[in-house]
Amino acid sequence: MPKLNVGPQVRKPLHLHDQQLKKLEATANLIRQDIIDMLVEAGSGHSAGPLGLADIFAALYFHVLAVDPKKPDWPDRDRLILSCGHVVPVQYAALARAGFFPKKLLMTLRKLGSPLQGHPEIHSLPGIETTSGPLGSGSSQACGLAYAALMDRKPWRVYCVMSDGELEAGQTWEAMMFAGRNRLYNCTFIIDRNNIQIDGNTEDIMPLEPLADKFKSFNLNVIRCAGNSISDFVTAVEQAHGVSEKPSVIIADTIPGYGVDFMEYDYTWHGKPPAPGQESRLALEQLRTLYGRIQSEHQ
Repeated sequence: MPKLNVGPQVRKPLHLHDQQLKKLEATANLIRQDIIDMLVEAGSGHSAGPLGLADIFAALYFHVLAVDPKKPDWPDRDRLILSCGHVVPVQYAALARAGFFPKKLLMTLRKLGSPLQGHPEIHSLPGIETTSGPLGSGSSQACGLAYAALMDRKPWRVYCVMSDGELEAGQTWEAMMFAGRNRLYNCTFIIDRNNIQIDGNTEDIMPLEPLADKFKSFNLNVIRCAGNSISDFVTAVEQAHGVSEKPSVIIADTIPGYGVDFMEYDYTWHGKPPAPGQESRLALEQLRTLYGRIQSEHQ
């Protein structure tokens, strides 16, 4: 596993060496396999978004965030807000592999009495910073935390992971007005731009483009990256850290269902799990070979 970014709040350079990148890619692929196992065991949940976000969550928890699983309430830790709470299996898997709680708990996803519910709930698990409510609310939560950190002159940063579909919620743009007006440079919004939502493709249901121009009009620094390239995403985060006069938004273009060919780009996998048996076995077989395919592309 990659080493976590823990210890005194002196930020290490985010530049990735080849071996670090390989470890992160391998971790992302293990997270994807965890997601399939969890969803099959639960018999419900979302597939496409969590699979598409595994690279970003591996990069965040194992390279970017200043967090300590042994001290999850460390006052100067970075805060990760998951606004699109339905993709939480990817966060649970990343937290477990980072050591925040035992990995065996992953198989209790969505079960009665489990702390791993279909949307994250604060205080239910170490590492969960807020409760995800209606889509769009996480952006306001992130703004409040970032504003408080600036008021208290604290060094920690806030990262808010959002879906592109939730940008249809008006609350999102109220938060962007607040973030831009108050120059929340310590807040980075990460948009999972996978172009799907539960009823179809975003551009068919409620077109979002020109998305970058919209964020810029709210006085945000906009960076676009390939969300399934860990190196590209980490470079985008570095660029966000280099801006000190306004908040940043990273529009991360991802492939929904990444790694499983019959799920990729198919919006019908937004909100359903793979079936036990042949379907889930095929998904896992493809994911077990994905790391090798990624490495061959690097060569």
